[in-house]
Amino acid sequence: MENLDTLRGAIDEIDNQIVHLFSRRMDVTRRVGEYKQKNGIPVLDSGREHEVLEKKAALVDDVKMKTGVTLLYETIMGISRRQQREIVREGGEEPNYRRFRTAYDARRQPVENPRVVYQGEPGAYSEQAARNFFGSDVKAYGLKQFEDVFLAIRDGWADYGIVPIENTYTGAIRQIYDLLAQYEFYLVGETTVRVEHCLMAPYGATLDTITHVYSHEQGLFQSEQFLNQHPSWIQTPLADTAGSAKYVAETGDITKAAICSERSAEIYGLKILKRGVNYSSINTTRFVVVSPKMELRPQADKISTVLTTAHESGCLHEILTIFAVNGLNMVKLESRPIPDRSWEYMFFLEFTGSLEAPEMDGVLHELAQTAADIRVLGNFKSNLGEKP
Repeated sequence: MENLDTLRGAIDEIDNQIVHLFSRRMDVTRRVGEYKQKNGIPVLDSGREHEVLEKKAALVDDVKMKTGVTLLYETIMGISRRQQREIVREGGEEPNYRRFRTAYDARRQPVENPRVVYQGEPGAYSEQAARNFFGSDVKAYGLKQFEDVFLAIRDGWADYGIVPIENTYTGAIRQIYDLLAQYEFYLVGETTVRVEHCLMAPYGATLDTITHVYSHEQGLFQSEQFLNQHPSWIQTPLADTAGSAKYVAETGDITKAAICSERSAEIYGLKILKRGVNYSSINTTRFVVVSPKMELRPQADKISTVLTTAHESGCLHEILTIFAVNGLNMVKLESRPIPDRSWEYMFFLEFTGSLEAPEMDGVLHELAQTAADIRVLGNFKSNLGEKP
């Protein structure tokens, strides 16, 4: 019976041969890169790569082995492309890449004393996010709907918008992803706000007087366990949490209560009946800063993109291989349906890196050539703490 050391020795011997053959292969692909540079040939030849993958998979009969061989050669060819891109200096002929370069070349410096818009009334968590990112003296204005924020930027009477994009408890805010896909704006920053919902009502109210509770639908959902303790209360969703506080304050009715932030109670003169009614004690919302122009602020280390792939098996994996081969850490992947195209999706993908890094140009070239469509949403400093 073979022992473990003998088997490991056999593996080491095979691995030595593999490394030697891999080195020989990379020497040949380097010469291919030199030929492509001399003759103006792009690095990526998708047809050739698919042909290679099919031929390699055909060399084995076992289905599981076919999958393994395909994955192996996808990685090997990804490494080869990275090597060749260090040799071949491709131009901006790819439309997806040209769009990025146009936005990059037209980037602006951060606006001083900016006009900032958010969705909601004063006291909303979005207002707090604006104060976190831009400072407590920011000129921030609340609007009724999320799309109003994007329209204000489009029409030029706001320099930035700040919108919630995901929550640690309820997940992605889908409407924001759809608006980012619809409007060709850019992300220039992010911040987070710790969510601590409070139950508040006009002075004179108690838990026993309450019959109706108002909040944004997310506020009600996040406070579900607390509200389940009061099954007789009628829950009514409104446009935003702070707007709920404003409405309750205007009624002066001690049977009505709102679920929102402590700051809302201060602004609208309400009494806090109970703090921390949301279920999760680590409930945090991530906000992004939206701009009509790309910006590159100091210490930008996160790149945000939106892309689509061909509606074929393995296309997304091919994209992800690019990040693995180039040593880029993917930190977010979110899918959304493509309007008017059944069962096809766009992907919002964020990864670590800087657009100013020398190697990033080759990565973006490869993504532009591999994806059916790609747009760089921005490059900004990762800021997932509660303060900027």
